[in-house]
Amino acid sequence: MANLTPDEFQQAVALLADAIGIQRLRDRLGHMNAFTSRRGLNTPGALAERLYRLSGGLRLRVPATFAFTTVWTEMVHQKIGEEAEKGIEELADAVNACLGDGDAIQPGKEDDLDRALAAYREKMATATGPDVARLDMLLKAVPAVADRLRGAIGG
Repeated sequence: MANLTPDEFQQAVALLADAIGIQRLRDRLGHMNAFTSRRGLNTPGALAERLYRLSGGLRLRVPATFAFTTVWTEMVHQKIGEEAEKGIEELADAVNACLGDGDAIQPGKEDDLDRALAAYREKMATATGPDVARLDMLLKAVPAVADRLRGAIGG
């Protein structure tokens, strides 16, 4: 999995706060042991900063990482719905078919990868909105694909 930059992580937390409310998000993450004190976590920026630090930018296997990932995944699945999810899984398979050993992009498959990513992005954006789609793709992407995404979508 690729890692979000601090700015991308701030955007993701802001999108979560918009979707479920900052207080509900803070309480939900607190109940999941993402942090021990909720003091000072009254804005998406403050919440993102603490989560990013505690999770090591989602690199560490700690409660903050698991809590963020769980809440993010629930939000995305709720927006997508089961029917669209099946189509998205097929598009993800097309992306994965362009990857080889070590999750590197197979030589000669760059155009196929770009087409698969564009179709995946379009389907996700229709279901979730362009910002959620972009960040969700980055969260799920291997580093080589995330670099390509950032270049293609101005991330």
